[in-house]
Amino acid sequence: MLCKRIIACLDVDRGRVVKGRQFQELGDAGDPAERARSYENEGADEIVVLDITASVEHRQTTIDTVARVAREIAIPLTVGGGVRGIDDVTRLLTAGADKVAINTAAVGDPSLIRLIADRYGSQCCVVAVDARRTESSTWEVLTHGGRKASARDAIDWCVYAGALGAGEILLTSWDRDGTNKGFDIELTRQVSTVVAIPVIASGGAGEVEHFAEVFVDGKADAALAAGVFHRGEIHIRDIKQHLTLKGVSVRLC
Repeated sequence: MLCKRIIACLDVDRGRVVKGRQFQELGDAGDPAERARSYENEGADEIVVLDITASVEHRQTTIDTVARVAREIAIPLTVGGGVRGIDDVTRLLTAGADKVAINTAAVGDPSLIRLIADRYGSQCCVVAVDARRTESSTWEVLTHGGRKASARDAIDWCVYAGALGAGEILLTSWDRDGTNKGFDIELTRQVSTVVAIPVIASGGAGEVEHFAEVFVDGKADAALAAGVFHRGEIHIRDIKQHLTLKGVSVRLC
């Protein structure tokens, strides 16, 4: 049985870690390199760095930030934000990223998924899906840092992304982001049961039991959190101890 992963996310804006609610009302949460090193020491399995304003501001992810974080950690590093083409992917991998997450560009041009997978392997290509529940109880895909709605159904898009060569889905519930009410179990389970690639659940973590719920009931392969880690409300070692007691396989610290 593969171990479930706990991932610490660093939402970055202009070189600083920030955190808000539903991608808005952002407050400073520290230096990315220092945060990444701290979370690795706590037992994080991976670090994700997302430049959350790069796409809406039509700019590239800050390479210096990526390089500084990569130098501080030995665990896998995924980087996303402002990736518009294969050249951006190459720059991020060269700077030290192990995987690159794409959202807005992939929705606009799905062939980018295949291009990344063909050149660097599916394991390098993470498709980030920001999903918002609709009035008809489906989920729509959001782009540009959650600011724009696309015409794509989130479940169908995850399936399509996997077929094109994505290695993982980073699935964020816009409705739960920053609420501490728990992951969107229904959304996560629906995606996890129709794709053949790992699903990372994101958005809503508020207590250690939420991680157990998303692994057991949501069928997620990994769970990502940001604000509760930044504020010291939950510690990764405590999550892993709780999961072990629940019979969930994790890499021990």
